[in-house]
Amino acid sequence: MNLQLEKIDRQIGQTLQNIEFELNERLKIKEIAEVASHKTVPIHQQSIWYYFGGISLFFFAVQMFTGILLLFQYEAGIGTAHASMLKLINKVEFGRVIRSAHSWSANLMVLSVMIHMFSAYFMKAYQKPREFTWISGTILLFLTVTLGFTGYLLPWDDLAYFATKVGLEIAQTTPWVQAEWSKTFFWPGQLAADILRGGGDITNITIQRFFGLHVVVLPWIFTGFLGFHLFLVQLHGNKIPKYIEETKNYRSIAFFPNFFYKDMFAWLVCLNLLAILAVVWPWHLGPEADPLAAAIEGIHPEWYFMAPFELLKWTPAAVGPINGKFIGIALFGGVSVLLFLVPLWDPHTNTGRFARIGTYYGIFSLFGLLLFTFFAYWCLDNNSMCNAMHGFFPSLVHTLGIGH
Repeated sequence: MNLQLEKIDRQIGQTLQNIEFELNERLKIKEIAEVASHKTVPIHQQSIWYYFGGISLFFFAVQMFTGILLLFQYEAGIGTAHASMLKLINKVEFGRVIRSAHSWSANLMVLSVMIHMFSAYFMKAYQKPREFTWISGTILLFLTVTLGFTGYLLPWDDLAYFATKVGLEIAQTTPWVQAEWSKTFFWPGQLAADILRGGGDITNITIQRFFGLHVVVLPWIFTGFLGFHLFLVQLHGNKIPKYIEETKNYRSIAFFPNFFYKDMFAWLVCLNLLAILAVVWPWHLGPEADPLAAAIEGIHPEWYFMAPFELLKWTPAAVGPINGKFIGIALFGGVSVLLFLVPLWDPHTNTGRFARIGTYYGIFSLFGLLLFTFFAYWCLDNNSMCNAMHGFFPSLVHTLGIGH
């Protein structure tokens, strides 16, 4: 009996070796593993921030997988979108979990990408030779937020409808000069909102366009930039904070398999977190949207749009001939553009005045984003303190006589 077992073991071992040889001959697995083993990852007291790039990738993979499953049930259209979602969560096995996992992972992906971006920023990972890594990463952040925005309308419930309407109204801020000829002034936000809506109102065409952008156009563009970004990360490696690099207070480990296994553990933690959220707190589906109904009290966009949403409440109606909403959008957009272009105005790895300005600017941007997001949620009930804050700058402009 033992001889027979040993013979079977030898046959199985030989078969596995043959399979390995045949696969390696065609796929060059050993060569790829050899190349991967030469890539190293620095380990130090700030290494935890390296995991958020992989975590963002994990949530994108979950988005793709659950999104494909949702496509089998979802029907885009005013008369079919909400009904198909009701059928999914009430009649399809595990439909509610899949839908909740898709929605939760979308929000967790936005959060992880933001954390990844700011951690890379404070590590000065935008400086030479990583300028294109930073630029491609910020484009991925913009695409991530846009994916979230286009997907939010698709269930066609009341909250999604009015939140999307508010988001488009932010984009279509009126022309910046308050004059008769300003009616023909070109404003790209207005044009973008009209193209997304397919007209002046949110209609069936709007759902079709959001659906096409969400499941075809944006994922392909995102995948292209993601591949380019990952290539650059592999090419240049992980950025080590300068003070750690100077003191040599770090060690390097092989990316594969050492750091790869750590990444897999982080993915496992995120998978468990996502599963708990999807099962214990399933994503809410409200009643079907009614464009003729009054807007829901306290309606607001998704959390990652709350900062500009709140900022617009602080702006006066106008400052001289300039429209107040334009000032709010221009201020938020200007801060974002400066972050995007930081490799141009803080290009050197050595310390200095611009390096300190870059750090302070990042702190200012992060603190402002968190502060305005906090105020936005705190002020949803229109309490007296918020009304006073929202009215301060309009009153000041009126007192100075430069508004109307």
